[in-house]
Amino acid sequence: MAVQVYIVYYSMYGHVERLAQEIKKGADSVEGVEAKLWQVPETLADEVLGKMRAPPKSDAPIITPNELSEADGLVFGFPTRFGMMAAQFKAFLDATGGLWKTQQLAGKPAGIFYSTSSQGGGQETTALTAITQLAHHGMLFVPIGYTFGAGMFEMDEIKGGSPYGSGTYAGDGSRQPTKLELDQAFHQGMYIATVTKKLKEAA
Repeated sequence: MAVQVYIVYYSMYGHVERLAQEIKKGADSVEGVEAKLWQVPETLADEVLGKMRAPPKSDAPIITPNELSEADGLVFGFPTRFGMMAAQFKAFLDATGGLWKTQQLAGKPAGIFYSTSSQGGGQETTALTAITQLAHHGMLFVPIGYTFGAGMFEMDEIKGGSPYGSGTYAGDGSRQPTKLELDQAFHQGMYIATVTKKLKEAA
């Protein structure tokens, strides 16, 4: 049976979703691994989303909290709001109390990726504050560290991401993930899929 890696994300303007798609490609590139994209439920009304000029959601399925337990490994993605994960994703995690009570996520490897509007907008604090969610569930945080190699030291162009996970800058919304950012996302998917596979094989 294939190793299951779930990429679970919230994306309002599409930047996080673009990273999620690339992470899936990276995870799928590992033999014996099957990756799947999931969205968390939206909490804002359509009227509000319209005023915020948010585009329609993609056709990626909406995940329920209990479905998290079916995954062997997880990668969580979200935009930042004031240096922390967006409320939509926090609301989803707040609904995982049943999984916490039974510790169904304990021991599962998990990674994080994110989008911010600016270089000082929370590329590291968003990941740092999200780790508390993993810790309470007993999950194993899998950062990419510096395994992306030379791409982690790029100084000639603006690049999102950090040792905590892949990332991008949205700016005013018009900026899209660059090739380097997408390459880093692909690497993260491949890396966590490899770790997840090793852990499952050793169990």
